[in-house]
Amino acid sequence: QVQLVESGGGLVQAGGSLRLSCAASGRTFSSYTMGWFRQAPGKEREFVASISWIPSTFYADSVLGRFTISRDDAKNTVYLEMNRLRPEDTAVYYCAASLAATMGTREYEYYYWGQGTQVTVSS
Repeated sequence: QVQLVESGGGLVQAGGSLRLSCAASGRTFSSYTMGWFRQAPGKEREFVASISWIPSTFYADSVLGRFTISRDDAKNTVYLEMNRLRPEDTAVYYCAASLAATMGTREYEYYYWGQGTQVTVSS
């Protein structure tokens, strides 16, 4: 019923920038919390950022001040602007949608997930 498709990943050098996009189809997500998570090689998936229906945003300490989450309700799309990228940011990035207006900082708060997009930061 619902599809989330991430795009914008790629290979960048440390200190560079990248913008990820997550387009939703099949329903309207404007009233739901949307989030970004990432999974680095050999590590568990972790929270990156979220944006609620108010909107209200939350960020992991590791990306605070460098990443910005935003949304375009008209396009049913959520974005993740990533600046001053570091090698430790290398991971597969996933977008997700909850079924309610939650804080969205925990993986269990989400129901729909995209397939992910690879971000690789070289030094």
